Parts: sequence; structure tokens; C-alpha cells
Amino acid sequence: MKRLFDLILASMAGLVLVLPVVGVALLVRITSVGPVLYWSNRVGRNNRIFSMPKFRSMRVDTPAVATHLLADPQSHLTPIGSFLRRSSLDELPQLWSIMKGDMSFVGPRPALFNQHDLIELRTQSGVHLLVPGLTGWAQINGRDELSIPQKVALDIEYLKNKTLWLDLKIIFLTGLKVLKRDNVTH
Repeated sequence: MKRLFDLILASMAGLVLVLPVVGVALLVRITSVGPVLYWSNRVGRNNRIFSMPKFRSMRVDTPAVATHLLADPQSHLTPIGSFLRRSSLDELPQLWSIMKGDMSFVGPRPALFNQHDLIELRTQSGVHLLVPGLTGWAQINGRDELSIPQKVALDIEYLKNKTLWLDLKIIFLTGLKVLKRDNVTH
């Protein structure tokens, strides 16, 4: 049921967002050197590594680490990178990952391949069995401001209480958070 919901919603979103996706792609291409998309190695269901696309918001020479681990994250942003991140437009290409089945609309955000502490805590608690999401319970309850143990605790709460209605609530609240730009650090 959840997979069917993801496919239908991703197809509808893809149709509605085709012009904004093309527009953002052109802006990325015009304002910085390098590819339009950045393919990030992420940890998916059962700790399987997959490549997740994002519109590139950082320069091509940026180290592949979580943004908060960079000494000066702002210095790595492209001219429109900050806007893409604040507006969450950099996440639009992840509709591809949803269509492919690597991601769902709702689930724990996929960890970077080198976030060993997050991966370990999720594995110990069974969260690694979930398909990662474009958004999740942790994203609407703090997002970038949460510590790793806090994120995992919210992931566990989602694991124990997941329903279609909770997913719809999370999607709705995510939309509100994105519009308000709540809890976004860069």
C-alpha cells in the first residue's frame, strides 16, 4: 500500500513540478561550474548503499561529509546554494529515488555512508529496516537542530506508529515547515 501511494504521489508531483525542476536545473547550470545534480551515496533500507540525487548546492570540490562537519559551510555554497537549501528545492530530484524504490515519501532521512554513529544507532533499534524518506518524523520535529540520538528516538517513534494517516500528517506538516523555512541551518 505504501509503495503504491509513493508511486502515485511521485508521478503526480513529477507532472506538477516539471517546470520548476527544469528552471532550477537551468539556474544551477548557469550559476556554477559542474554537473546540475550531485549524487550522494546514502544508506538505505537494510543498510544498503544507494545513490541519491540532489540539485547541486555546493561547489564540486566540497568534501563528502555532513554539512555541519565542514569548517565553514557557507564558503562551499554555490551562488544559489543557500536559496536551494533554505527552500528545499535541492531535494526535488529525490522524486527519482522514490520512483525507483530506494526511497519513500516518508521515513527516516537517509544517512550519509560515512555517518557511522547514526547508522549504528538505527541498526541497533531496527530503524534500518525502514525505507528512507524524503521527509520524516524527525524532520518535522527539529530537522537540522536535532542531535543524532534525538533523531533516532524520533525514527523509532515513527517505526512503532507508522500508518498511512501518520504519513499524510508528516507530508502536510513538512509542507508547512518548508514554506516557513523552519529549522533549516543553511
